[in-house]
Amino acid sequence: MLITFKCRSYPEVLMYQEHAKRILDLLHKEPERGVITAAEAERVIPLVEAEVEESRKNHAADQVAQDVQAHHRDEDDHEHQPIEVVTFSARMYPLLEMMRSARDNKTDILWGV
Repeated sequence: MLITFKCRSYPEVLMYQEHAKRILDLLHKEPERGVITAAEAERVIPLVEAEVEESRKNHAADQVAQDVQAHHRDEDDHEHQPIEVVTFSARMYPLLEMMRSARDNKTDILWGV
């Protein structure tokens, strides 16, 4: 299911609910419908930034494990391109920018309406 985040000061941001759930849980928000007020944005941006930074640390460890596994396979597969993983920080970037815009322009972020 898709969630469409709307804000008067920023273009709409679409995210799959499963990807948005991590951040909405952090903010104690429901995925079906909600609002992040401009005042809330000021407070939650550091929380989201910390979560993104934490995910980058864990992602690096996961990448090392994947690289080791890839190089020690019995079979070599040169015909297929490696799978590119979309990181949590990449998924969060548009929503984080929307939060910054909401804070700076004193607008709210809505979804499910």
